[in-house]
Amino acid sequence: MCGIAGYVGQRNAVDVVLDMIKRLEYRGYDSTGIAFPVDGELRILKRAGKLSELKAVVDDENPSSHQAIVHSRWATHGAPTDLNAHPHYDHGARIALIHNGIIENYIELKEELVRHGHIFQSETDSEVAAHIVGQEYQEGVPLEEAVRRAVKKLRGAFAFVVVSVDEPDKVVCVRNASPLVIGFGKDGENMVASDITAMLPYTKQFAILENDMVAVVTPDGVKVTNLNGRPVDLETFEANYDVKSAEKGGYDHFMLKEIHEQPDVVRQCLAGRLSEKTVTLDGLFSDHVWQEIDRVNIIACGTAYHAGLMGKYLFEKMLQLPTDVHFSSEFRYGEPILSPRSLAVFISQSGETADSLAALKLCQQHRIRTLGIVNVVGSSIAREVDKVLFTQAGPEISVASTKAYVAQAIVLMLLGIHIAQKKEMPGVRTADLVQALRNFPDAVQEALDLEGQMQEIAKKFADSSLVFFLGRRADANIALEAALKLKEIAYIPTQECPAGEMKHGPLALIDQGTLAVFGATDKEIREKLVSNIKEIQARGGHVLALTGNDDDSLDKIAEDVVKLPPCDDPYLDALVSIVPLQMLAYYMAKERGCEIDQPRNLAKSVTVE
Repeated sequence: MCGIAGYVGQRNAVDVVLDMIKRLEYRGYDSTGIAFPVDGELRILKRAGKLSELKAVVDDENPSSHQAIVHSRWATHGAPTDLNAHPHYDHGARIALIHNGIIENYIELKEELVRHGHIFQSETDSEVAAHIVGQEYQEGVPLEEAVRRAVKKLRGAFAFVVVSVDEPDKVVCVRNASPLVIGFGKDGENMVASDITAMLPYTKQFAILENDMVAVVTPDGVKVTNLNGRPVDLETFEANYDVKSAEKGGYDHFMLKEIHEQPDVVRQCLAGRLSEKTVTLDGLFSDHVWQEIDRVNIIACGTAYHAGLMGKYLFEKMLQLPTDVHFSSEFRYGEPILSPRSLAVFISQSGETADSLAALKLCQQHRIRTLGIVNVVGSSIAREVDKVLFTQAGPEISVASTKAYVAQAIVLMLLGIHIAQKKEMPGVRTADLVQALRNFPDAVQEALDLEGQMQEIAKKFADSSLVFFLGRRADANIALEAALKLKEIAYIPTQECPAGEMKHGPLALIDQGTLAVFGATDKEIREKLVSNIKEIQARGGHVLALTGNDDDSLDKIAEDVVKLPPCDDPYLDALVSIVPLQMLAYYMAKERGCEIDQPRNLAKSVTVE
C-alpha cells in the first residue's frame, strides 16, 4: 500500500528520503510528494504519477535540508492528482502530514472544520487529519501533544508522520494499525518508514512502533509515549537481511529475480527444521494441544489464500483433519464455526494485511488458538498470534508474489508433518516426506531450467484474450495461483477451475486457439484429465500440459508438454509446477510490455480493509 519515509540528521534529508521511498516502489502507488524545511518555510512538492515525476521537480530546485518526509500514495479517497498527493499542509499551523490508512469519520470532522473556517485543497481523508493536528497545534502545545490529542478524535486504521516548520529537526510519528518502523542511525541521524526495506542502506537497527504509540524522532534519539503521554520503552532488533537481498542483482525485474531465488528460499525455509527423519518446529503449541484440535480454519487473502488451499488438501489427506479456507475479507461476516478446539491459521507475506488482522481480532475475542505463517519478523500478525512460523523467504519486492507462495506452501507441509508426528497418524510415512522435502530445492532448480521453453510458449500466446488454468486435486489449487499471476502482471483474463467442472459452464468460453493450461502432475488421476483435454481440443482450444518427466502419456495428446522433475510426493509434485507457470506469466507480461513489478491498480501490502 502507500509508502512512508522520514529522516532527520546530518545528510541531505531530501536525497535520503527520496532514496528510501524508491525502495518502497514495489508496494504500488500512483503519486508521490515530499516536504522539507527551507529558510523558515515548509517546501512541499507533489506529483501524480511515478517517483521520477517528483524527482525531476526536486532536481530542478536542488534543495538541501537536514529534515524531510516523503510519501507514495495509492489512491483511496480522491483520484491520483497533484492536489490529492501527500504531504497535506495546514497553512495556519504550518505543519505537514503524510498518512497511510483510512480515516473513517473524516466526513463529519471535515464538516466541523469547514464551519470553523478551514479551507481544503484535496478530496482526501488525509488532509482532514492534517487540519485536526493543526487545530490542536495552534493551541500552543508541542507537536507530539497535538498529534496525541488529534488521534483521539479519529476513527480508522492509520499511521501518520508529521513535521512543523516551527520545531526543526523533529519528526513526530503515530501508529494505529498501519505499520511504522523506526530506524536508529549513527552520528546524529534517525529515521522512520513503513517498511524496513527502505532503511537498509542506512541502518540495521530497528524498532516496531506498536499501536497507539507516538514517537518523536530527532537527530539525538527517539522518545516514545502512549496516547496519554506516558513514556514507553522500544524493543530494538537487528535486520536479518542486507541491501543486496532487496536489489535486482542483474535481473530485469524483481519478479524474475525472486522466481530464481526459490531453490535457496526453500533451503532457508527448511533450515534447522529437518533432522534425518523428522520435522522439528520450535515454539509451537504443547503436544497435547494437537490431540485436542478437531478443525482448522485457514484465513488469508490472494496468493496466501491459494497457499491455504494447498494446506487444506494436505491436512485433510494426511491428517484427516477437517480444514476450511476463508478469505480474510469475508471471514468476519460469514459467522464462521469457531469451536474451542479449533485452530485458526493466518497466512500473510507482510504480516500487516488489514483484513487478516481484523479476522485475527475476532478469533481472539472467541479465545480460539491462533497460529501465524508470515515472512516479516516483527509484523503485526507475527506479534499478535499465539504462535508463529516464519517462512524465512527474505524481502519480496515484486507486487506479484512468487517465492513467498512457495515458502508458505512448504511451511504448511512442515506443519502437517509436525502434527502427524505428534498425533502418530497411522499410515503417514513422515520419514519419506522429510526426504522428499530435503530433495525439493533441487527439483525447484531443475524446474527453473525450463525457462527457455516457457519463453517460447509465452511468445506464442502473449496476445491471448483468455487463458484457462485447469487441474484436479492439488493441481487445481496450483491452477488458481497460476491464473492469478497472469491476471496480475499480464492483464489477461483467466478462467480457472477443477478440470471436471469445465462441462458445467466454463466450456462455453472455449474458442479457436484459446490456451488451456492443464496441471497433470497427479499420477493417480492423470487419466481422468485426458477426456477434459479432448473437450478443449474438440472446440478448437490449444492445450499446454504440465506433467512428470517420467510420464509420456500426454506427449501425443497435448500440443505442448512441459516435463517436471518428480518430487516423490503428490503435494510437492503439484507445487513444483508453479515455477514454470510463474515464468509463463512473467514472459507473457514482458511480451505485452506490461510494468511487471508494479502492476496497475495493485499494491504489495494491503493495509486497509
